[in-house]
Amino acid sequence: MKCKLSFLLIIFFSFSARADETLDLKLFAQSYYNAMTATQAPNAGAKELEAYLALLTDDIGNQHIPYQPDDSRTPDGKKQMRKGMSFYLGAHTLFESTLLNTFVFNDTGFAIRYKNYVKGIHPQNKQPIEYTSTMMEVIEIENGKVAMIRKYHE
Repeated sequence: MKCKLSFLLIIFFSFSARADETLDLKLFAQSYYNAMTATQAPNAGAKELEAYLALLTDDIGNQHIPYQPDDSRTPDGKKQMRKGMSFYLGAHTLFESTLLNTFVFNDTGFAIRYKNYVKGIHPQNKQPIEYTSTMMEVIEIENGKVAMIRKYHE
């Protein structure tokens, strides 16, 4: 009985201590950027995709104007992202990215601005692609995970 009580008290206090800790959003933004860009690498696979998805809530909202104008959060948001991102895994033959800026907004979000250079074969139409883009992602955080992603092109 004492062992069970001790175990429950340890669990209670570890969750209490965790609740008092604040998430270092500057560090989290760097981890997010690293995980996100790893999914774009030519050799990216399920391991990189799952590492990225682990940072997201299950009901993640994702808006990428003009491609995804709807910013609704749905219970299967992460499942939808996994399906969409899996289609493009390995499509790049070259991917370079540079993080330009990180902006932190109190403890509820951050924005990252980065520049990509991409070459590859589009998985749907099998045509060669090559482009450079500067993006900004505005990220909203809930309970230590990414709850909303809004992507903007420069």
